[in-house]
Amino acid sequence: MIARITRRLLARSLLGGVMAALLTALSVAQAPAAEAAAPTDWSTALVNSTMARFTPATLGGWSYTRGLYLYGQYLVYQRTHDPRYLAYIKAWADRFVDGSGHIDQGFGSLDSMESGNVLLALFKETGDTRYQSAAAQIRTRLDSYPRTSDGGFWHAASTSRAHQLWLDGTFMVDPFLIRYGQLFNDGAFGDDEASHQLLIDARHLQDPSGLLFHAFDESGTASWASPTTHHSSQFWCRAIGWYGMASIEILELLPAAHPNRAPLVSIVQKLVGAMARFQDPVSGRWFQVVNRGSLSGNWTETSCSAMYTYVISRAVERGYVGPSLKAVASRGYHGVLARISLDSHGMTNLTQICIGTNVSSSLSFYLKRPRATNDFHGLGAFLIMNEQLVRTGG
Repeated sequence: MIARITRRLLARSLLGGVMAALLTALSVAQAPAAEAAAPTDWSTALVNSTMARFTPATLGGWSYTRGLYLYGQYLVYQRTHDPRYLAYIKAWADRFVDGSGHIDQGFGSLDSMESGNVLLALFKETGDTRYQSAAAQIRTRLDSYPRTSDGGFWHAASTSRAHQLWLDGTFMVDPFLIRYGQLFNDGAFGDDEASHQLLIDARHLQDPSGLLFHAFDESGTASWASPTTHHSSQFWCRAIGWYGMASIEILELLPAAHPNRAPLVSIVQKLVGAMARFQDPVSGRWFQVVNRGSLSGNWTETSCSAMYTYVISRAVERGYVGPSLKAVASRGYHGVLARISLDSHGMTNLTQICIGTNVSSSLSFYLKRPRATNDFHGLGAFLIMNEQLVRTGG
C-alpha cells in the first residue's frame, strides 16, 4: 500500500515538473520582442574599438586614410551625439593645426587634402576659426595646383604623377571643395569646380559598361597607360568606389539648376547599373577586379563593397535610379556585415580589406594585393555605409 502511494506521488511530481518546464518554455517563447538581445550597433562598436586601440596621438599622421576614418566617426557622432567621438576627432586635428590655424603641409597631392573634411566638420561644430584658416590653405593651394590641359587636377604635383588623373583623387578633394565653398561663401567656385572635376574624369575613364578605369595619363608616358587611350586597363574596385562616393557627395550639395547636375546624374546611373550587374550573387559583395568575378584568384573586397552599397543606397534614396536597386544595396550590406565580428574581448574586427594600391596595367598586381584586417580604408568606408543603411532601414 505504501509503495503504491509512493509511486503515485512520484508520478504526480514528474508530471508537475514536465508541466512546469512546458509553461516556462511557453512563457519564454511569448516574451516581448523587446526582451530579446538588441542587435549590435556596428558603427558605435567599431568606433569604440578603434578609440580603444589608438589614442588621438597614436592614430596616425595627417593622411587621407585617417581623414576618411574620422569623417566616418563624425557621421556616427552626428547620429549619437556622443561627446567622446567629437573630442577624439578634435584632439587628432589639433596635433596639426597650430594656434594661428596653420598646418605645416605643402599640399602637394590630392591625397593630402582629404583630411580637410575633418577641419570643416570641426569648424561647424566648434566655430573655431583656426579650422577655417587651416582649410583655407587647401583652397588656396588649388589656385596654383597643376592641371591637365582640360582642367583636371593632377593626382600629385610630382614628376611621377605628372599629367595623371586617378579616380582616387576625386574623393580626396572634390567633396571638400564643394563643402568649403558653401560653408565660406565660395560656392560658385566650389560648385563649378567640384562637379567639373568629376565630369573630366568620367570623360577619360568611364567605359561604355558604366565601370571606370583606375587612372589616365594625358602624356601617355606612364608604364600602365594605353598607347591609344592613355588610360589604365583594369577596373579596380576601390578606385571606382572613390569616384562613386565623390559623385554622391557632390550631388548632395550641387544646386538643382546647376548645368553639371544632369550629366553627373547620368554618369551615376550608368555606374550604379554596372555595380548591380557585377555584384557577386553568392556573397552580395564586389570583386577586387570588378568585371572578372569568375577569374581564379579574384576575391571579394570589403572596402569597395561598403562603398558600392552606400552609393547604390543613396542613389535609390535620391531617385537617381529605380527602387528595385534597393535590393542590390541590401545584399551588399549583408555581405559587408558578414565581414565584421566581435572578438572575445568585445572588439570589432573588419576583414579582407585591400591595402593602399598604386595604378598598374597588370591584372595579377591587383589580385595579389595584401589583405588586411581593420585597415583604415575599410573602417572609414564601413562607417559611411553603415550610417546610410541604419538611417534608411537597409
